[in-house]
Amino acid sequence: MDFTAQQIAEYLHGTVEGDASKAVHTFAKIEEGVEGALSFLSDPKYEPYVYQTASSVVLVPNSFQPAQPVTPTLIRVQDPREALGRLLMLYESMKPKHTGIDPLAFVAPTAKIGKDVYLAPFAAVGDNAVIGDGTELHPHATIGANAKVGSNCILYANCTVYHDCQVGDRCILHAGSVVGADGFGFAPTPDGYEKIPQIGIAVLEDDVELGANACVDRATMGATIIHKGVKIDNLVQVGHNVEVQSHTVLCAQVGIAGSSKVGEWCTFTGQVGIAGHISVADHTTIGAQSGVPGNIRKPGQTLMGYPAIDPKVWSRAAAVYKTLPEMAVELRELQKEVKELREKLAIES
Repeated sequence: MDFTAQQIAEYLHGTVEGDASKAVHTFAKIEEGVEGALSFLSDPKYEPYVYQTASSVVLVPNSFQPAQPVTPTLIRVQDPREALGRLLMLYESMKPKHTGIDPLAFVAPTAKIGKDVYLAPFAAVGDNAVIGDGTELHPHATIGANAKVGSNCILYANCTVYHDCQVGDRCILHAGSVVGADGFGFAPTPDGYEKIPQIGIAVLEDDVELGANACVDRATMGATIIHKGVKIDNLVQVGHNVEVQSHTVLCAQVGIAGSSKVGEWCTFTGQVGIAGHISVADHTTIGAQSGVPGNIRKPGQTLMGYPAIDPKVWSRAAAVYKTLPEMAVELRELQKEVKELREKLAIES
């Protein structure tokens, strides 16, 4: 479906500069623009592409002042990145939804299936499970016995929601994600490790998204809880009895050990590790590959390193770390000189 620059500008409350009838039907990065595509400019370092791109329409900030003639039609908006996000959501919402239960899907006789549900080939719904209206289960998605999945969710291929676990409304679980696998609980014995039964559940509240191969373990007792609006990236591990408050973001390969509590609106960037049985305050941002071995009680901090500390302090420490081999050589030489001076002073006295 084609949309004109004028139609897009009206939707975004922007202004058109150029041919308002110019039509687009797809999206493209500004450096890879093609005829009929819409692109955007938000980072000034990409400005040269505005003069080269083949895209038909480009979203630009209101403050943009062209340094040379521009071929595409411009739509001026307050924030091009945010405007693009709105357009992409509109584009996604216009795609036709899958509905219907494929003959190759399995539904237990006691399961409850809502209206307009899509069950792809080899999707499976267990005994007494509940699937809400408008939810999609793609191939090999599996819902265990007594589990509940809310309305308008999408569970992509090979997702698993274990028995008794709960998923709220409008959640997205990407391929291979797992909700409710056993927490990592073992008791050492003289003969090895004895498994501790994990009898709790895992709960995802509304509007949660799990990336591909992300795992949220079930609790030993009680519940592992991911609160409303949390966004979890690929390959993230959330341990048993963890609680993550609303709107927190966990980026790729974050690991949170058991029984830790994470506040709301936190951001953990790639490969952050959180120790078990600790608390992290609201609005905490932690830089990539950082480790948090103890409580973070003050909200609103940005931290980095191991242990996670003020980024400026960590940067200075990292700069020193690079010179440690040379410093070690100098230290040995100084120690040798001090020893020689002491020996000399001892002889003279």
